[in-house]
Amino acid sequence: MLVYNGEGMLLGRLGSIVAKLALLGEEIRIVNCDKVIISGNKRKIFVHEKERLDRKGYPLKSAKNPRLADRFVRRRIRGMLPWDTTRGREAYKRIMCHVGVPENLQSEKLLTLEKASIKKLPNLKYVTVGDIVKQLGGKL
Repeated sequence: MLVYNGEGMLLGRLGSIVAKLALLGEEIRIVNCDKVIISGNKRKIFVHEKERLDRKGYPLKSAKNPRLADRFVRRRIRGMLPWDTTRGREAYKRIMCHVGVPENLQSEKLLTLEKASIKKLPNLKYVTVGDIVKQLGGKL
């Protein structure tokens, strides 16, 4: 089982690496999901996420957009998996996300990815998943 620390990691890069590993059969846990970063202009990101939330047709059958940080990250990773195949659905079940560090994972060594670090950003325009979730009306 691999335990990744999401603090200071870019969501897209972290998600793509995690998705590939899950497809290969690895059990993956991501902790500190509220501190994962999305790069870009803060105002544009908030507007985009609000539009995604409001984009509904028939409410009983439309997409469910999560307002909790761990589910928000997990849902984004699901978009990087081949969800229509059995292999993709099984890989999705092997990925678990957590806000903070749960007690059962505190003894594990937390891995960080240099490829997905905030140090890769050319500028300092970013927003954390925790801030997005708060803006959408969710809880931390």
